[in-house]
Amino acid sequence: MPFLACLGQFLVILDVTVMIVALPPLQEDLGMSTAVLQWVTIAYVIPFSGFMLLFGRLGDLLGQRTVFLAGMAVFTLASLGGGLAQQPWEIIAARAAQGLGSAAIAPVTLTLVSTAFTEPAARSRAIGTWAAVASAGGAAGSLVGGVLVQYLTWRSVLLINVPVGLVVLVGSLAWLPRTRPASAAKLDVPGAVLVCGGLAAATYGISRSEALGWQAPGTLLPLAAGLVLLALFVLVEARAAAPLMPLRLFANPGLRAAAIGIVPVGLMFVVMWFFLNLYAQNLLHYSPLQAGLAILPHSLVLVVASKHAARLARRTSVKTVIATGLALTAAGSLWQYAAMTANGTYLTALLLPGVVMSMGLGYAATALTSLATGSVAAEDTGTASGISNTTRQMGGALGLAALSAVVAARTQQDTGTVSPTRMAEGYGLVFLIVAGLFALATLVMLAIAPSRTDAAPR
Repeated sequence: MPFLACLGQFLVILDVTVMIVALPPLQEDLGMSTAVLQWVTIAYVIPFSGFMLLFGRLGDLLGQRTVFLAGMAVFTLASLGGGLAQQPWEIIAARAAQGLGSAAIAPVTLTLVSTAFTEPAARSRAIGTWAAVASAGGAAGSLVGGVLVQYLTWRSVLLINVPVGLVVLVGSLAWLPRTRPASAAKLDVPGAVLVCGGLAAATYGISRSEALGWQAPGTLLPLAAGLVLLALFVLVEARAAAPLMPLRLFANPGLRAAAIGIVPVGLMFVVMWFFLNLYAQNLLHYSPLQAGLAILPHSLVLVVASKHAARLARRTSVKTVIATGLALTAAGSLWQYAAMTANGTYLTALLLPGVVMSMGLGYAATALTSLATGSVAAEDTGTASGISNTTRQMGGALGLAALSAVVAARTQQDTGTVSPTRMAEGYGLVFLIVAGLFALATLVMLAIAPSRTDAAPR
């Protein structure tokens, strides 16, 4: 059963990054502009992050098996639709549907894994495996996408999900245990709509800044609308009888710290693969397959660090592992900034700084996930995992939109063409900004994160 849950999570995270190497041929095939193209990624991440809280709560109420099966069915059908898309709006709609299915899968997979083990050490190892698989999915996306695009077509990165999804569905029907609904409480649908709408509007506003500038009404109005909707979401949660995101949980210092710390981690998981892949293909002139192979060591380091994080936390403390992971990511990002030149080499400009960043991410992601789920009572684990996953994906969606705008502003030239030097400077600036964010996050976590994750009764 944990294997099926981990496989489902692998598919979900894989699809965040697998489309990155397929974007150039997809753009050419469907005749998409650059402004529209970024929504192939953003359209997936927004419903993914916006509806995870709702589906995490549904898993607690209806049973994890039911929600997992429904999410996997939607994800598989959407993958088929995306692979057959003939128009830009069709691929964007299919990616949004994939994100909706992923929103149902992600929170319940963590709950299935964490509740399958009652002994704290075994549960910690299981969460480490889950985090390692999730990390491998994100990192393997570039490699899998590179192989498929190189030898088949961009459509194959979506169509391959269909047979794998069917295998997971059949296995889940056979082996996932049936669970009785926890209660018949009402769902907070208004809360889900507000948080998804707010995130979509804010992300759209940020993305428009690339073409219009930050002071243009086309940027400020959707950005302001997004912030208003997110503020309304908080107000609704404070007054709802059955809130989607119970604000009482944030009185728990462990969950509160995890929700804050996971935001830059989520940003880095999307941004690192996105810009390293662009750097490899656009400046080092790697093919899609070569770019995927170049980043493969990052994936291996992520898996090893994620598995080692649980053992390290038992020997020291979860706070130590979180701070170490964040600090390593900050150092690696600063190194990446310094090494990202127009004529960089694989060893110094991709491999070495990337390994340091990946090691830090593996430590931080696993420890923060364990902190989030281990700090609450058993009946709140679905909601806690939904909060953790939501804040992580929100960091990715908003971060990608904002940093893409930063790159565009840095590389823009009157001639309409971008020199390799300016392009390298733009990509490097991303990692300088990220280094500062992670350095700040390290200090914040040292100040607010508790050392233990098993404070809540089990």
